[in-house]
Amino acid sequence: MEKNNQMSRTALREEKKYFREHKTVMKLSGSDIIFSILNYTFFALFTLSCLFPFYYIFINTISDPELVTKGAITLIPRQLTIDNYINMGKVDDLWTSVFITSLRTVIGTSLMVFTSALAGYLVTKNEMWNKKFWYRFLVITMYFNTGLIPWYLNMAMLGITDSFASYIIPAIVAPYNIILVKTYIESIPSEIEESAYIDGASYWMIFRKIIWPLSKPILATIAIFGAVGHWNSLQDSLILNQNSPELYTLQHRLYIYLNQSSNLGALVSSGTSGADSASIAGIINTKIIQYTISMVTIIPILCVYPFMQRYFEKGLMLGAVKG
Repeated sequence: MEKNNQMSRTALREEKKYFREHKTVMKLSGSDIIFSILNYTFFALFTLSCLFPFYYIFINTISDPELVTKGAITLIPRQLTIDNYINMGKVDDLWTSVFITSLRTVIGTSLMVFTSALAGYLVTKNEMWNKKFWYRFLVITMYFNTGLIPWYLNMAMLGITDSFASYIIPAIVAPYNIILVKTYIESIPSEIEESAYIDGASYWMIFRKIIWPLSKPILATIAIFGAVGHWNSLQDSLILNQNSPELYTLQHRLYIYLNQSSNLGALVSSGTSGADSASIAGIINTKIIQYTISMVTIIPILCVYPFMQRYFEKGLMLGAVKG
């Protein structure tokens, strides 16, 4: 055994030595160099254009409110302060919206991931009754949308309007995510599952002990999709829970402040008598609040995504290999 290991190490050293001696350096032509420069320049500018809006909002939230109102903050923050974030606690119902949004993100994403994994595993089984029909039926739902009014009437008939369930139930089943999970599970060697089945494991045990752990990359991928969707969702709160302010999401609350800012600005610019000092003060406060709440809605996703990125890339690529 020791002799075999020594021979293997010797062969490995010889192989490395060969590649070092025969290593070639690829020379780039002038056109290749110009293309590389233009390519890197374009993507650098594109990246900056994507990051600048977030940077602009952030420097406005940590600068003096009077300077922000005057539009004096462009590239560098001035008179640094964190009072804007401290004063957020004084905004009506803001923390209730943060709690509702966080709760729906955690519960909704967890249920969506579990149902997607279970349904994706189910449609890979040949023993499933009328498998092709149900899978095609699932895919068809991705291409047909009844529209906003039928959707609202359906939610109303189900009795989930003006309730927290309106955030959870419609998003439990996601056909696209189920397809991603199904494709990924089919890439797992079938011999693993067959050996467990021969040893007497049930489908549920195979799913819980084998399929679920091996599917973590794709599950992390769809978890990001679900979490971002729930966190940024506005339409269901705006339409289904319009009569329940205690259920407003963070995006809905931001939408309200954006409207208040626009309405007060139009009032001042029209020169009507109602545009008194109180209204002007409201514009200042609302503008600062909308910037700060915008950062609050962005920061959690920016903090979570880097930790999930490696799973996201691996899961998305492997889940899209086969159709």
